[in-house]
Amino acid sequence: MIRNPIDASIYVSPQLSEFIERWVNDMDIEQPITLAQMRNYLLGLLPESFKQTERMHHFDISESILDELDALIEEYGQSALASEFLQTNASEPLSRVIEAVINNENQEIPPTLNTVRDAMLSGLTAQLIGEGVLDEDEDEGLLSEIDALIDRYGADSQAEQFIRYE
Repeated sequence: MIRNPIDASIYVSPQLSEFIERWVNDMDIEQPITLAQMRNYLLGLLPESFKQTERMHHFDISESILDELDALIEEYGQSALASEFLQTNASEPLSRVIEAVINNENQEIPPTLNTVRDAMLSGLTAQLIGEGVLDEDEDEGLLSEIDALIDRYGADSQAEQFIRYE
């Protein structure tokens, strides 16, 4: 299989990435999981009434993950490996926020994910928008992204290890 040069994981929500990670890391599964298999598995979890209705925009979290999987399948194909879509790094905007915390002259010890989250809640993202480091539209999902990293890796994880260097 030819690897796609695009880092597709940056286009995957933290919810879908967590869903993929749970399934990919299942010890009972011996072969790599494809996007099509993920979609079929997710469909099996949805209520029968949903499966019988016409396709429409989905509002439930499981159903929005289904929409996201459909978009990935359309872009990368059914046989694309689900593991290629795991988020293990911060997005570029969150990486800039982490770097701002690291470069803060008052920061004496390496910051944790929780330190970064606290700085964001204390107005760091607004400050970075004002300085032009972040665009206004980049601020929207940052708090949920840092929360997802905290949920998966722990609040005391060193923030620097999640920076995406490009």
